[in-house]
Amino acid sequence: MINSQKKLGWVSLMIIGLLGVAGCSSEEERPLESPVRFEGAIFGSFYQISIADPLTQGELSDIEEGFLEELQNVDKAMSTYRDDSELVAFNQAPVGEWQSLSPATVEVMAISQSVSEDSQGALDVTVGGLVNLWSFGPEAQPEEVPDDQTLEARLETVGSDALEFDTDDNQAQRTRDVFVDLSAVAKGYAADQVADYLAQRGFEHYLVNLGGDLVAQGYRDPEEETPWRIGIEVPEDGRQTAQLVLPLSDMTVATSGDYRNYFEQDGQRFSHTIDPRTGRPITHGLASVSVFDDSNARADAWSTALMVAGEQEGMAIAQAHDLDVLMLVRDGEQWKSLASPGFASTFGDTLVDELTIEVVQATPDTPTEE
Repeated sequence: MINSQKKLGWVSLMIIGLLGVAGCSSEEERPLESPVRFEGAIFGSFYQISIADPLTQGELSDIEEGFLEELQNVDKAMSTYRDDSELVAFNQAPVGEWQSLSPATVEVMAISQSVSEDSQGALDVTVGGLVNLWSFGPEAQPEEVPDDQTLEARLETVGSDALEFDTDDNQAQRTRDVFVDLSAVAKGYAADQVADYLAQRGFEHYLVNLGGDLVAQGYRDPEEETPWRIGIEVPEDGRQTAQLVLPLSDMTVATSGDYRNYFEQDGQRFSHTIDPRTGRPITHGLASVSVFDDSNARADAWSTALMVAGEQEGMAIAQAHDLDVLMLVRDGEQWKSLASPGFASTFGDTLVDELTIEVVQATPDTPTEE
């Protein structure tokens, strides 16, 4: 499956106050209590699909079959854990030869490349070889720190210039023997696809949650116009604790964090988040980054890039590209919440003040887009 452990749980987002299906009935036309929630396993994690539009018992199986097909299509195309996936075949194809790919895979490559350029290389989908080397990928190596010589040799091959793609003809090629890993974007893309499917079915009020990547449309309670509510987690004694609870409507959010998937050696903790510019796990104090956007694929890509960049560089990049970003930063034994001006503009000063979020304003030294 897609390497969801890279981000998926880890800072995840909790759904606040959702209700399940109101019992079973043999009467297919019997209306169900809203919102109706579907849940199960996907991408090495979970899915929760909540629909607040009117539904009957007889509609459930057809709806679930439809969105599961969307999820499975992404898994078959972009998983690095399936021998039969399109991406695995691409990584095994001869270097320097163009390969035909699905439009979805090429689109995810294009999103990744755009964010890679805008983040000054903090996101790089050719980092898969380094992820594997640090024991976080499908190679399933023992959890150990690689020696410097091996690390430098693998790092020399990494670089976005090693991947070329053609969105018009839906093809791509590797110019060096790199391992392309689309995990930083594929899950968000899958969330968008499920949301598109629900919209095509005529639904107006739903929440798609793929292991913490969320797409919220409409309201949890359409009559009362009550928004969906999500909780941004922090780690406290191994428990999932909501640090901040936010309303969400007609928006997506993806969160990347560093404290669920890691290993320890000789008393040192090694995060699963690898900086493709150094080839090593990140070591800064940024605990999580949440990016709010109208595209979950783009939010997914940006959350990884900013997590790699760290608090100061990441916030400067967010300001330069007018991103809606919320960061949780370690402050001794406590946590501080930082937000970009875009986040404050989207959610409003009242909520920002209520949640004691510090808005980091741009400085004269902050880079801006040309």
